[in-house]
Amino acid sequence: MKSTKFIALAEALERVRGTASKNEKVSILSAYLKGLGPEDARVASRIASGRSSQRGSRDEAQVGYSTLLDVIREVTGATEEEISKVYLKRGDLGEVAEVLLGDKKEQPLFREDLTLAALDDAFARLRATKGQGSSGAKRGTVKSLLLAATPLEGKYIVKVLTGEMRTGLVSGLLKEAIAGAYGLSDEEAERAYMVLGDIGTFAESAAKGDTRSARIQPFRPVNFMLAEPFATPGEIAEHFGRTVYAEYKYDGVRAQVHRSRGAVRVYSRRLEDVTEGFPEVVSAFEGSTREFVLDGEVVPFADGRPLPFQLLQRRLRRQEDFEEARKKAPVTYFAFDILALDGEETTELPLSERRMLLAAVVAGSPVRVAESVDVTTEGEVMAAFRRSKELGYEGLVVKDPGGAYAMGKRGSGWAKLKEELDTLDVVIVGAEYGHGKRAGVISDYTFAVRDGDALKTVGKAYSGLTDKEIGEMTKRLKETTLKDFGYRRQVRPEIVVEVAFDSIQRSGRHDSGFALRFPRIKRIRTDKGPSEIDDIAKVERIFAGQKLKVDEAAR
Repeated sequence: MKSTKFIALAEALERVRGTASKNEKVSILSAYLKGLGPEDARVASRIASGRSSQRGSRDEAQVGYSTLLDVIREVTGATEEEISKVYLKRGDLGEVAEVLLGDKKEQPLFREDLTLAALDDAFARLRATKGQGSSGAKRGTVKSLLLAATPLEGKYIVKVLTGEMRTGLVSGLLKEAIAGAYGLSDEEAERAYMVLGDIGTFAESAAKGDTRSARIQPFRPVNFMLAEPFATPGEIAEHFGRTVYAEYKYDGVRAQVHRSRGAVRVYSRRLEDVTEGFPEVVSAFEGSTREFVLDGEVVPFADGRPLPFQLLQRRLRRQEDFEEARKKAPVTYFAFDILALDGEETTELPLSERRMLLAAVVAGSPVRVAESVDVTTEGEVMAAFRRSKELGYEGLVVKDPGGAYAMGKRGSGWAKLKEELDTLDVVIVGAEYGHGKRAGVISDYTFAVRDGDALKTVGKAYSGLTDKEIGEMTKRLKETTLKDFGYRRQVRPEIVVEVAFDSIQRSGRHDSGFALRFPRIKRIRTDKGPSEIDDIAKVERIFAGQKLKVDEAAR
């Protein structure tokens, strides 16, 4: 079957982007998909989700902003100033490409319409291009695509390569559109999508008419079950109303471990293959003879205690070799669930039975089963929570012993309890424009604490404020700008905000020598002035009082 033209998908995505109605978004994409065969349905659905490859793939296209900007300049002849002007107005590199590709400096020798198959082949070449000379080869592939593309096609090619689709097609709407296109019931679509994990694989299966045969398989990661957050131990005790399991909440990397035919692979919460970063996890299962899919957490761990999560960051960024990583941050896999065993799915079994199967699978290996205690009352939940914090963990995940494993959902059978470390009153000293739906507004704020008569930065936050508050903040920051650098600006230190965070680490990224981890704005302190913000001494006290400490600069 001949592959369809990419322009039809780009036009459909443009119509999807242009409507705020969820039902209309689903209707537009569903109508488009009906005319596609299995292969094109797979490619189109992945592109619509903003991906160039299957979820769980070890490789991504990995084309950086700088490369894309260079190619856009080369193809269109636009100056850096012209690109900057368009970007500041649109806040999206895909839209920059659309505006500028209408006037190309270069043209292809032979004009051929881009097809979904051709685009998929180009993405495959980008994923396969590695090592010495890869930068130039990737640039050549991207250039050939943009030369062949119409402005609208170029827009969506760049959006996929930057991972900034922003059409409002969340996974639930994509799943609904695919179900509508190929006549699936809601229940059948939900089950197949959760098992298959990847939207493209799901669409291909739906187009073939074989979704009912979908089963959990090793090396095809599935969507993780999530826990519903609760604010207090009392709420958790009331929610369950019976004896439940309270597991320590580990501060690591959520990971599925798949084993089959002697091979072991590790997948992250985003369903990406991260096996190379955790060879200790692979070796931990060397003695196993079973085939399985496990759920758990990779935790930096030594001498019977957890280490700071930040020590894993260099591994995740692939910034050091294994031997160096193992010395700085040895890891242990804490398993807490089993999804499949020896070819049979186990997700519908009660958790109490799944835990017994899990214990048998990991027995005799370096893998640890997540620590757990039985709790019933508010006091017992609180005692378990405090014990977890004393041991250096994040909090608790409380689970129903009779519950099934609800893939991809915040099931009522799992509840989590954690607390922010502290808050600081800080003053904003710098700000940057957002992008996507925040294009044109200033939404990223760099903030500081007092150090004597000076101000020292400790972090940057871009979450916590409403759209209305961001609009008001944009106006105030423009009025207090000291230096305008285009994308960012230095502002007078007048606006005070209260910032919550999970921890503090030593860091050379800020002139205070510290960085807040996961900062988020709790509120704008209109009742406080810059002279009333917290000082560096408080930052140091909080850092000293943490159970776990890390010096980022020394790593």
